[in-house]
Amino acid sequence: MTDIVVLGSTNMDLVAYVEKPPQRGETVTGREFRTIPGGKGANQAIAAAHAGGTVSMIGAVGNDAFGARLRSTLEHSGVNTDHLRTVEAPSGTAHIVVDDEGGNAIVVVPGANGTVDHLAPGDEGLIASADALLLQLEVPSAAVVAGARAARAHGVRTILTPAPAQPLPPELLSATDLLIPNEHEAAALTGRTDPYGAARALLDSVPEVIITLGAAGSLYMARGAEPLTVPAPRVTAVDSTGAGDTFVGALAVALGEDRPVREALAWAAAAAALSVQRPGASASMPYRSEIETQYAS
Repeated sequence: MTDIVVLGSTNMDLVAYVEKPPQRGETVTGREFRTIPGGKGANQAIAAAHAGGTVSMIGAVGNDAFGARLRSTLEHSGVNTDHLRTVEAPSGTAHIVVDDEGGNAIVVVPGANGTVDHLAPGDEGLIASADALLLQLEVPSAAVVAGARAARAHGVRTILTPAPAQPLPPELLSATDLLIPNEHEAAALTGRTDPYGAARALLDSVPEVIITLGAAGSLYMARGAEPLTVPAPRVTAVDSTGAGDTFVGALAVALGEDRPVREALAWAAAAAALSVQRPGASASMPYRSEIETQYAS
């Protein structure tokens, strides 16, 4: 099994489902509201665990009801939470509006995630024991950089999702093996709206890039290699929240199993396609048997 460590955020997703999202100054009536455990870090951890990885989570939750539920959800999903801190701060929340086309808009309030600004005792040893470290940008950059440096020092593959999009410190890029932005994040990082141009620009800083393209699939580029595009299965989306995290978590497992890149991308796309057909983020993430069935179809 692939050993994966995730250093990142845990949030309670507060999700309102509406026909159309409100414009500025507008009030609309929603048809449903749910509280669903999420956060990009927790989402990737759960996705990887469901896909068959052995997963540990580094992060923080608050000493509150949301924190207890977030920890419980991770544990019930098979994620080790020994390095998930409980702090005297509110748990992180994400306020999400999902429309009838499956699109979403999100406001994240970091809460306890903001306290994850360093590696705690034992975190580096945990990272050193892994096959891959998954990172995002919903915790302070100091911890993200420290995690990436620890992974590089111990020969562990570092996979970075640059979300929410923001300028990336050179010391983070120099310790990143694989960068996985979506097309909007890639454009924000490079100023180039063409995914191929954006990927080429990013290869100046990292050796491998995957740009996720939503329903169009994904683009893989690496230094000295030909570009590779892999389509996504055609499905009807209900809620795209967490689809990118599902893709990354499943991909980390597939790469850890030494699957060829094309196969790993297609397998991850199958996982993401399953997730968008279900509401919620962590609640939508498929199990390995489901991914194998979708991949084979």
